[in-house]
Amino acid sequence: MSATATTTTHRHAESEFGSWDLASRPPHPVLAPYVRGYQDYREDEAPVARREVPTGDVAVIISWGATLDVSGPRYGALRPTSFVVGLHDAYAVVEPREPWAGMQVDLTPLGAHILLGVPMDALTNRLVALEDVLGPDTSLLVERLFEARLSDARFDILEAVLLSRLDGAREPSPDVDWAWRRLAATHGAVDIGALTEELGCSRRHLSRRFREQVGIAPKALARILRFRRVLELIERDGVDGWADIAVRCGYYDQPHLNRDFREFAGHTPREYVMRLLPNGGGLSAA
Repeated sequence: MSATATTTTHRHAESEFGSWDLASRPPHPVLAPYVRGYQDYREDEAPVARREVPTGDVAVIISWGATLDVSGPRYGALRPTSFVVGLHDAYAVVEPREPWAGMQVDLTPLGAHILLGVPMDALTNRLVALEDVLGPDTSLLVERLFEARLSDARFDILEAVLLSRLDGAREPSPDVDWAWRRLAATHGAVDIGALTEELGCSRRHLSRRFREQVGIAPKALARILRFRRVLELIERDGVDGWADIAVRCGYYDQPHLNRDFREFAGHTPREYVMRLLPNGGGLSAA
């Protein structure tokens, strides 16, 4: 399959926290069920420590050489360069020790299972070196991407690699694929018991398949997707009453929402909003 023309978006932002440039592009239509998008990122000044929260995506991080200090409830102190982040159910603090530049590819869990070709529970709550996932040609790929310089050229290279991996990939099992799509379409607001009844299988059977092909059990994924929906609404609409947001996103009540914020972000909802960086710069770790 060949790449098709898509639109690259460029953003530049400056604030008291520094300046950064971001180019992003959606995937080839054939890859759309598996890839959320690509980013080419450069932070020009003093790097900012950020708190990364669970989103239900698997991230492939490609660095041009700078390392990141990573720590958190699920991680020991790590200092990776290029790596894959599996699904995680707690926040991580990420701090560059120098101005950072590189790329990120966000994959759906099933997309990661298909395109990376590894059991997803081997990546859960882990950072794994990119070469341990993609194999011995990883350094050549990173070198090609770095030398391409222009964002569109880099995206084209990644697109071609992913399309070639898709051609020979093994499809997920139909039950996991269907259940994942239902969870994603409802932002996690679907009863797991109802899913297993519709599939005609036990919770244990579906959980075992999910751990292998998604990385975590369906119920845990539903919580993360529901939390992600809250963050999307905050980014899009701001906050006009936490109780209303809780109801819109399928929580029983606001204390239920508060519990997920403390577990997934390490903050209360109000603290989370106070620590958002300007211009979509992420969440400050301070």
